[in-house]
Amino acid sequence: MEMKFKIDENLPIDLVEILKEAKYDAMSIIDQNLSGKADIHIASTCQKEKRIFVTLDMDFADIRSYPPDQYSGLIVLRLKRQDKPYILKIFAHLLRLFPKKPIYHHLWIVEENKIRIRS
Repeated sequence: MEMKFKIDENLPIDLVEILKEAKYDAMSIIDQNLSGKADIHIASTCQKEKRIFVTLDMDFADIRSYPPDQYSGLIVLRLKRQDKPYILKIFAHLLRLFPKKPIYHHLWIVEENKIRIRS
């Protein structure tokens, strides 16, 4: 199954290009004019499109509101620094893990020195 990603508007648009260069299907919230839409609307769009959602929004780390088994995948970046070069550096490391760790129906909470994966 091909991994498809949706990048939140709170992340650099460059992540879409990085994913595409790695041969993944990727688009941003901005591409679909979903900027400013409610979290639940974005979550439901990701469900319909079977896309893994990548965000800085910690609300998506709440498994009661967003049970991982109901989504293709949720990746929440919980970083102390959120400047573009730093996010791109962390994401480059994550990219290498995609083929090795379960993403589908899982929540990844990504911090600087660890990744928690919940199903």
